[in-house]
Amino acid sequence: MGNLRINSSDVPSFILIGFPGMEAMEPWLSLPLLLFYAISIVGNSLILLIVKEEQSLHQPMYYFLSLLSVNDLGVSLSTLPTVLAALCFRARVITFNACLTQMFFIHLFSWTESGILLAMSVDRYVAICNPLRYAAVLTNTRIATMGLGTVLRSFALILVFPLLLHRLPFCHAQNVLSHPFCLHVDMIKLACTDVSLNSRYGLSIVLLTFGLDSALILFSYGLILRSVLAIASREERLKTLNTCVSHILAVLIFYVPMVSVSIVHRFGTGLPPAVRILMSILYLFVPPMLNPVIYSIKTKEIRHRLFKMLFRFRF
Repeated sequence: MGNLRINSSDVPSFILIGFPGMEAMEPWLSLPLLLFYAISIVGNSLILLIVKEEQSLHQPMYYFLSLLSVNDLGVSLSTLPTVLAALCFRARVITFNACLTQMFFIHLFSWTESGILLAMSVDRYVAICNPLRYAAVLTNTRIATMGLGTVLRSFALILVFPLLLHRLPFCHAQNVLSHPFCLHVDMIKLACTDVSLNSRYGLSIVLLTFGLDSALILFSYGLILRSVLAIASREERLKTLNTCVSHILAVLIFYVPMVSVSIVHRFGTGLPPAVRILMSILYLFVPPMLNPVIYSIKTKEIRHRLFKMLFRFRF
């Protein structure tokens, strides 16, 4: 069993890649990614500031939105260092422990986002199907418990990844990853031993979290739709459904890129590597960037507060 351990004197390093075959263009390709980062970090920070400062937004819906913004900041900040290093400064070597740490946080925030979206669907279900008990059901204590439970679930599930990876030997002369950041599926491909345990565990928690969460979100919207269709007035039906648009868009921009990336990696073997890398980057970059934009546009209270802040800053 000694040969399956990573000794401190023989700790492997990994090589991050950008866009193979397009190395000369990487500095230019990094510009839109930097823009994505800027929009994500500034946008989510503004959401948190507005919810904190605006007393009228101290409601369950906006508390869940704050959790989503904190999580999106985590996603952006966990990928930022290596993406900038690999694409802008050509610093592509990352140590095993640094790669393990980044992998842990990327997956932690991705799994947590799924749970937060599920909690937000519960919020919409209670608000529409049982509005008179909305404040009584979604108390601050319950919201905090749901948020903490989501984080702890993700932490417990993802903690196994680095533990399983730490037992694998990496004996290649160069451990070249498939992205400018570290992912579990990339790291296990480079191991020099059987990784079926890692693969089975990864698949099982994907089904347990993403599969179960998406099914429950779909089920909650089935109940919401049934309740909305019972409303006699067409105008009231549309008004009620409009309160769900932001959340539905947030769900779509999270799950659609994730499913697309899975399909491309499994069936797109004939595609150029740059396409697979671009899809993975968009999966991690697009939701944190678009979520604050969507909620700023579709939520009147946030939009008005944002305009006030911009007007005050300008004048």
